[in-house]
Amino acid sequence: MKKRLSWGIISTGRIAGVFAEGLMKSETGKPVAVASRDIKKAQEFAEKFNVLKAYGSYEDLLADHSVEAVYIATPHPLHAEWAIKAAEARKHILCEKPIGINHAEAMAIIEAAAENDVFLMEAFMYRCHPQTEKLVELIRENIIGDVRVIQATFSFHASFNPESRLYNNSLGGGGILDVGCYCTSMARLVAGVATGGEIAEPIELSGYGHIGSTGVDEWAIAAVKFPDDIVAQLSTGVGLAQENVVRIFGTKGYILIPSPWIISRQGGESKIIVQIYGEPEAREIVVKTDKWLYSIEADTVAENIENRQAKFPAMSWQDTLGNMKTLDTWRQSIGVVYEKEKPEKMVFTVAGRPLQPGIKSKMKYGEIKGLDKKVSKVFMGADNQLTFPHAAVMFDDFVERGGNAFDTAFVYGGGICEKMLGQWIKARNIRKDVIILDKGAHTPLCNPQDMTKQLLVSLERLQTDYIDIYLLHRDNPDIPAGEFVDALNEHKRAGRIKIFGGSNWTLERVQEANEYARKKNLEGFSVISNNFSLARMLHPIWPGVISSSDIESRKWFEKTQMTLISWSSQARGFFTGRYTPEDQSDPQMVRCWYSEDNFKRLERVKELARKLNVPSTAIALAYVLCQKFPVFAIIGPRTLMETRSSLAGLDIELTEQQMRWLNLEE
Repeated sequence: MKKRLSWGIISTGRIAGVFAEGLMKSETGKPVAVASRDIKKAQEFAEKFNVLKAYGSYEDLLADHSVEAVYIATPHPLHAEWAIKAAEARKHILCEKPIGINHAEAMAIIEAAAENDVFLMEAFMYRCHPQTEKLVELIRENIIGDVRVIQATFSFHASFNPESRLYNNSLGGGGILDVGCYCTSMARLVAGVATGGEIAEPIELSGYGHIGSTGVDEWAIAAVKFPDDIVAQLSTGVGLAQENVVRIFGTKGYILIPSPWIISRQGGESKIIVQIYGEPEAREIVVKTDKWLYSIEADTVAENIENRQAKFPAMSWQDTLGNMKTLDTWRQSIGVVYEKEKPEKMVFTVAGRPLQPGIKSKMKYGEIKGLDKKVSKVFMGADNQLTFPHAAVMFDDFVERGGNAFDTAFVYGGGICEKMLGQWIKARNIRKDVIILDKGAHTPLCNPQDMTKQLLVSLERLQTDYIDIYLLHRDNPDIPAGEFVDALNEHKRAGRIKIFGGSNWTLERVQEANEYARKKNLEGFSVISNNFSLARMLHPIWPGVISSSDIESRKWFEKTQMTLISWSSQARGFFTGRYTPEDQSDPQMVRCWYSEDNFKRLERVKELARKLNVPSTAIALAYVLCQKFPVFAIIGPRTLMETRSSLAGLDIELTEQQMRWLNLEE
């Protein structure tokens, strides 16, 4: 008999008891410990469910070496903290749905599981049940033809209590997060299977609902469009009882699932009803199992531990991320924001502790003349974080990896990106420890007067008195470079900026600006931020941008030792391996980066990456950082995984021969 997996249960609420009952009936697991912040509750729970150990704190349970896996059953806002801490304690994790209160928290949890090499699954028990496997089989058999419409409902009426977890905003209340997550997960599964895969992500989502006095959605619906024009109607609520069924309509008939979520909790039969158009009677497909619903879930964990993720149709990490993003969109569409998501409340990381700069890895640093601190060789692009939770998770992780430099601009996100960066710096009280690179004077407002106006607005958005590195975002050749130099020196004297330079300026114009500054005994450009990458940019990504990746530009930088801060240092994802000459799906990538030479460079990057056992993106970053002149690289990751894989390039020291080989120079 195989050794049974030893489980610890965190929290002692209703769902924890349901899982404990199921665990006792499982084939693979046994409960060995339970924890509550009230030791009496833990002891009562342990006695009721025959659990050996009871702890009065979650930390004590995680410190127990006999516990191999944990089931996290706390209220939603505590999932992220304790899932991350469980991963750090090297415990395998089954976390109750939703895995976090938003997509950003889900990213942080999954990243913790990946970095600590532990199993993680979001606890959608219905996804582990044979009924769901049968549904997948029926759709793949095309039994109802092409799927057109999906209807999924999970809704109930709970008596109003503003302090209960269902209605309390600070506890992540509301229908969308509590049970609407089932509907989104089911619709994404059905649409995915119907389109020939496993999971499909929404193309469009429009939500409507009622927000009650406590600031949570008491009932809500969503209209969702998927690929192939599959549409879904989702309905949920905690203040309204509805018919909790799933209906799937196709060109040949429809499927009805009378009990899609709580399926034969203690084993037995469940039914899927199939009505084919033209047939007098519906077909009744019976699914039988002698296993308890939550036993199956626990066994799914044990059976997949070696892979660290569950197999479809149970929840994979990517499935969880997609579901959380869908829930974010649904909540945003009706205006539900949780207290925990507000900047003034997010003073700690999602792991529930103060920011710990540099704790995760070693960063490389360089010096830039005019700045009073060393600068991380990699800048985090603050150009895509449009919500504070996303910004905070990405920025916290970057700083804990040793990063201290951020790149943003007046035009990014219509000002939202500057605001997100400023709010995060204030919330973390970290202004003196970070370098802000900000840009202004973008075309068509590229002149000294508009630059000044934008700089003042940027300072307000960033909630700071000064910007460390201020760059002109574009050049305007119709204006003498000296006029820009005069205006920038005025702001430097006023203390608004420390050093300045140009982004997307030709080297000739930079020389013109610095010659003017030399003659007038003024400060000149200290840095340039042009594109620089192993891949050659064939055509400008945007009007007015400049690339300095060519041999002559490299020679100029080597001669002058001017600092270069490269944007699109990894050619906008060209080196991820996602792109092939045959894939023409992204017109901008094709126009800007597709060439025979670039694909040859990509093949050499992949070859070297295999030899060094690193991601190909790490080789691309190492090429930029190993130049013979001061160079820093801006990266623009959307996810924590992208940050981690990119920063692997910091550990690589390429030889001159490798550099030339990668660049097709030998």
